[in-house]
Amino acid sequence: MPNPKRRHSKRRTSIRRAHDALVRPPQSECPNCHERKIPHRACPKCGYYKGREVLEIKEAT
Repeated sequence: MPNPKRRHSKRRTSIRRAHDALVRPPQSECPNCHERKIPHRACPKCGYYKGREVLEIKEAT
């Protein structure tokens, strides 16, 4: 197995890692309750997806 003969410099390592930053997932508005949610997922607040209830959300007591 070939191994590197020399270590990579800090600059070269930083350039490689320039694209590794975390990004927030895109968010859209729920048409039912108008809360922010991830697209193509059921709303975590009301449990609706594409106009019908797919999750039962219990009320906070």
